[in-house]
Amino acid sequence: MSRTVRKESPRTPTPPRSLSRRRTLLLGAAGAFGATAATAGCSRVASGDTLERLRSQGSVRLGIAGEVPYGYVDEQGEFTGEAPELARIVFQRLGVSGVQPVATDFASLIPGLNSQQFDVVSAGMYITRERCAQVVFSDPEYQMLDSFVVRKGNPKGLRSYEDVVRAGASFATGAGYAQIGYAVAAGYPEKDVVILQDQVAGLNAVESGRVDVFAGTALTAREVVRKSARAEATDAFAAVVDGEKRVDAGGFAFRPTDTALRDAFNTELLKMRESGELFRVLKRFGFTEDEMTTLTAEELCR
Repeated sequence: MSRTVRKESPRTPTPPRSLSRRRTLLLGAAGAFGATAATAGCSRVASGDTLERLRSQGSVRLGIAGEVPYGYVDEQGEFTGEAPELARIVFQRLGVSGVQPVATDFASLIPGLNSQQFDVVSAGMYITRERCAQVVFSDPEYQMLDSFVVRKGNPKGLRSYEDVVRAGASFATGAGYAQIGYAVAAGYPEKDVVILQDQVAGLNAVESGRVDVFAGTALTAREVVRKSARAEATDAFAAVVDGEKRVDAGGFAFRPTDTALRDAFNTELLKMRESGELFRVLKRFGFTEDEMTTLTAEELCR
C-alpha cells in the first residue's frame, strides 16, 4: 500500500427504495448461489483453456460482494452493478452468453476465486500490489477517491484518516477494505478498527452513534447516505500513505493460471474504453468522467 498512484481523478445510481432490503436479498442469494458453486466446483477442471471451457459450458461464474454500486442485488432480487453489467457485455463478446453471480463477503473474494468457487471476481476490486501477488487483474474500469460516512454536520471534523487519529474517533470500515490499511498507515491502531459487513451496516453504526466514522469509496459513501437524515458523506479525498497521496482503481480479478482469459477480457475492455462505451455503462451507476482512467494493471501492481 506504499506505492504511489498517479493523480488522475470510485458512484451514485438511482437508489432502490430500501438498501437494508437489498442486503437481506443478497444474503439469501448467497446461500442459493453458494450451494450451486460448491457443487460445480467439485467437477471443474483446474487447467487447460479456461475461455474455451467457459464457451463450452455457456456461462461464467462471477464473484460479487454486495456493495452498491459495484455488484449487488436490486429490489427485484436481480444481480446488477457496474461490474456484473460490464462482465455481461464483455463475456458475451467473448462467446460466453450466461453469467452466474456468486455472492460472498468481500474478504472471501480472492480465496473463493483461488479455490474455484467462481471464475472471476466481478466486484470493482481495488488493484493493489498485495492483491497482485495472489491474482492477476484486468486493467481497471474506474479510479476512485475515499470518503467518510459521518453524523450530520460532521461534529468531529473528520475529513482524513489523520483527522480520525487526532480526534481519537471510533473508526469502522468493511472486511477486506483497503481503507483498513489507510487508517493504520495514518497511525490508527489496527486492533481498534471496527469491521462491519457492508456500507449499510456502516451507516447504521454511524447513525446510532456506535462509531464516529465509516470509511469507504467516495461513490459508496455518496450512495448510502442519500436518504439519511442523520448522516452525510464527506468530500472525496485521497488517502496519504508514506507521505504520498493515493488514488485507487478497480478491476476484475482472475486466477494466476488464467492470464489468457484476462488478456482476452482486456482486449474487449480496451475497445469499450476507446469507444466511450465503458463510460456509458458506468455512468448508469453514478460514475463521472473524472472517475474514468487510462491506468493499467501493470502500473498499479508495481
